[in-house]
Order: sequence, then structure tokens, then C-alpha cells
Amino acid sequence: PVFAGMNGSAIENFSCVIYNIFLMNCTWQAGRDAPADTQYFLYWQKSRDDEAMECELYIKDENGRNMGCIFQNVSIGTAKAYFMVNGSSKDSLIQFYDEYIDLYKI
Repeated sequence: PVFAGMNGSAIENFSCVIYNIFLMNCTWQAGRDAPADTQYFLYWQKSRDDEAMECELYIKDENGRNMGCIFQNVSIGTAKAYFMVNGSSKDSLIQFYDEYIDLYKI
């Protein structure tokens, strides 16, 4: 498809950890072949009925690239949460990554 983006540009090793019940930390690594100026953005949806929200507190690396997100006041329901990370670059289209995660299993 046209919107697929460059191979190897999507993030890798996406994972989320929950601390103290209410704090969730999700991290990822830049795609192996993503251009140096690629910036990533995380959106999530707690359940199908909720609106998708962008991360409010990004974790950045030394170059200012978003490499994770800290979520505060997370309420864990039984529905699978949907996570999507897309990227933008001046040089090329970046593939997005998405995953459904059972938060109560983390």
C-alpha cells in the first residue's frame, strides 16, 4: 500500500511495564533503517469506546527523539488497549507499528 512507508523504519521492541498500579511506562527503539531525523509519536486507546489519545509525557533520548512514554493515573480495565506508534521524517515515509495489549496481564 501507498502509506506503508519505508521498510525497517517502524519502531522495534515495543513494551509496556506497569508500576504501582497507576503508572505505566512504554518504551521502544527506533527502526534500524529509520532516517536520523525520524520522530515518533505514540497514541493509545484504552478500549474501543474510548478516544485515542497521544502520549502526554514522552521519554526522550539524548538527541531529543521520543523513545518512550510515561502514563500517569492509568486505570486498568479488562479490555485490550490499543497502541499505535507512527513516525515522521523529512526524507521518507515511516511505517507505523501497532499492537493490542491486555494491560491486566502485564
